[in-house]
Amino acid sequence: MSKRILIVDDAAFMRMMIKNILIKNGYEVVGEAENGAIALQMYKELQPDLVTMDITMPEMDGIQGVKAIRALDASANIIMCSAMGQQAMVMEAIQAGAKDFIVKPFQQDRILQAIERVLSRA
Repeated sequence: MSKRILIVDDAAFMRMMIKNILIKNGYEVVGEAENGAIALQMYKELQPDLVTMDITMPEMDGIQGVKAIRALDASANIIMCSAMGQQAMVMEAIQAGAKDFIVKPFQQDRILQAIERVLSRA
């Protein structure tokens, strides 16, 4: 059975890019959200195997989103996506419970490696 993934990013083109990579490689994209608040609701409903979470978003940012999802499900698999130069935020995200991070602009191989590594530990 293919792994189910929720994509969270405020940029529609980023969600589409990640979605295309995932689908092409046999993953099922069960939902897309443009901020952490929507992601939390979708996580409750969809219970995905993994979440890709942008850091900088309106309403509820990625770090708040990670904390909210992890409060709901301590075993949630979340991979942060951040732009270059956000190392401090990446560290905060890892401390909040993210399992890995990908730096934008990212390579397809790096996304797949991170997802496979996190899911193999799940």
